[in-house]
Amino acid sequence: MGKAGQVLKHVLEKYDVSQYSLAKVLGVERTNVYRWVHEMRDPTAETLLEIVKALKSLSHPAAEEFVQLYLGEVLKSDD
Repeated sequence: MGKAGQVLKHVLEKYDVSQYSLAKVLGVERTNVYRWVHEMRDPTAETLLEIVKALKSLSHPAAEEFVQLYLGEVLKSDD
């Protein structure tokens, strides 16, 4: 499984956001968040966008760090 789960786990722990609270804001079962965090399943691209929005409502710094850690390498120059 992928990087999204690792980054999500890190951000949830660092910013003290519970899997339950994220699941509630996303409107999904907590087991879905558990599966992402424990890399049993990867969230879809659409779900990643929803995760960022949900994190932003729970902790703006958490959302920013999630995006930076998950997508930051995409923005770096290949030089």
